[in-house]
Amino acid sequence: MYNGNYYQLMAEYNGWMNQKIYAVCLEMSDAQRKQNLDAFFKSIHGTLNHLLYGDRVWMGRFTDRPFSASAIGQELYADFHELKAERERTDREIINWTQQLDPQWLNEPFEYTSNVDNNSRVLPAWVLVTHMFNHQTHHRGQVTTLIKQLGFEPGITDIPWLFG
Repeated sequence: MYNGNYYQLMAEYNGWMNQKIYAVCLEMSDAQRKQNLDAFFKSIHGTLNHLLYGDRVWMGRFTDRPFSASAIGQELYADFHELKAERERTDREIINWTQQLDPQWLNEPFEYTSNVDNNSRVLPAWVLVTHMFNHQTHHRGQVTTLIKQLGFEPGITDIPWLFG
């Protein structure tokens, strides 16, 4: 299953898509970004906060630098520009980290405690790294729907367009 290039590709795709999403969001007012659109995390801003939260939690686990946050739905950054800056920093961290991934580590058991139910789980590291990228895609898909509901265009989101 494992191919290290897959995670590098997903990290690049993640960063590219986040740049696209945040560029569209800059065209909106703060009120539009924070408008309750009945999404799981209520708004575009809330969902972007959750995406950053998830990435920081998983990267903290993977790099043994735990990220402490009180709740899955908490707002990390109320200010959109601060959220954007932290998103960019986190994307660079993820890209750099994937370039250093050890295939042996990916196949080893990885224990973590879930922030959802507080239960400890052990799974191969590659399953959890794959989950991190899948989680990003899942919630970014929600954001693109919310963007379109507000009348904005997120553009093409398919991986082949990453390459031009």
